Amino acid sequence: MDSHAFQKPRTIREGSTLAIVAPSSPFDRDEFDAGIARLRARYVVKFDDGIRARAGYLAGDDDRRAAELLRAIEDPDVDAIVCARGGYGATRLLPRVSVGAVRDANRLLVGFSDVTALHAIWAQAGVRSIHGAMVAALGRGSDALAVRWTHALEGTGTESLDGLSSIVPGRGQGPLVGGNLAVLTALVGTPYAPPLDGAVLFLEDIGERPYRVDRMLTHLEHAGWFARASAVLLGGFTDAVTGADGTAVYDVIRERLGRLRVPVLAGVPSGHLDDNLELPFGAITDVDSDAGTLRFAR
Repeated sequence: MDSHAFQKPRTIREGSTLAIVAPSSPFDRDEFDAGIARLRARYVVKFDDGIRARAGYLAGDDDRRAAELLRAIEDPDVDAIVCARGGYGATRLLPRVSVGAVRDANRLLVGFSDVTALHAIWAQAGVRSIHGAMVAALGRGSDALAVRWTHALEGTGTESLDGLSSIVPGRGQGPLVGGNLAVLTALVGTPYAPPLDGAVLFLEDIGERPYRVDRMLTHLEHAGWFARASAVLLGGFTDAVTGADGTAVYDVIRERLGRLRVPVLAGVPSGHLDDNLELPFGAITDVDSDAGTLRFAR
């Protein structure tokens, strides 16, 4: 991977236009409305009337969700695309999303969890994106989270992290990619996986028992993902209930990743957490596992 391949998307500032899309599951309407109100205090916000649609565990059928996303990508007035919620469904849209169109549009995508599938396409296009809270989470989140989220959107967010836990010492550098472990594992062997050569790979998840985390990490290892990365970062592994055998999720992580030949850092405060730190996917990231630090280049 060319470490300088990720272009900066168009600048976001007060008055910029945000397109809201729901590529995955339906959302809580009250939280969505509260999040939209927060965004409208600073930005122009637009979304389709059908965004509130429900089709079982999806926010409308594939045609609706894909058309909404493609309109947001192609609309020349849109400055950034913000997802309403994660859940499930974004992977079903991947064959319809053109990497070339994402590259040409060159606009920021914001989301996490199931939106990992779209982050992978943005990474293939070499366009930066933000792994961070979505509209519904902004609606129920604190004022401090909303302020920090705004700084991240406008390119003045966190530049460094300290006090992280070293699993494998060493230093590495590369563009930051990744997201939800389960979604990334589902992309193995497909044409939709993110580019990994020389990348810093970030992983997080929720509700996965330790043995399932073991299975997914083992799968990524067998697929050669860790051998291609320059470093591995671990975020929250929330609600990973320890089984009757007493094996905890971080026991699995240390055993599975502790043998890697690249630096591995745990404790990045990002993922399915109440205070989900925004991460600048595509930014060149310096990893110093000896010092327990990250540095994000602008």
